[in-house]
Amino acid sequence: MLKDGTYAAWFNTPFDQGTGIVHLADGLIWGRDSLMTYHGSCKVDGDRFTATVSTKRHTDGRATIFGVHDELTLDIAGTCAGKIATYTATAAQAPGIVLQGTLIPTEQPSPAPERPAQVPAFNPGKLPKLPKRSR
Repeated sequence: MLKDGTYAAWFNTPFDQGTGIVHLADGLIWGRDSLMTYHGSCKVDGDRFTATVSTKRHTDGRATIFGVHDELTLDIAGTCAGKIATYTATAAQAPGIVLQGTLIPTEQPSPAPERPAQVPAFNPGKLPKLPKRSR
């Protein structure tokens, strides 16, 4: 089941591939990649989910993975059995182009290990002495 959280996204079309970050919370979905921002709504039903997402270019440069289209409305359908979700998306503005993607949840880092009791203060006088050499 797709759960609220932050996901690493990988997606591709016949033109190109890309990666981004996607956030999901309370039925809303939003995110970004190197060229686009996206936002919309998401519905989860068991292992299946659907979403409608609007995209908008934030950086000029290379073409998007849909070719020359800068603003799209994606219709997304996917499944999530376990942690990783897979999906397909289409956009009326780019007929015939199918985007395939994967969402991988980000893991929270484990807490830092507890520090040992007390680390003794550094005392350079306790370091071994080097032998004296003659000149």
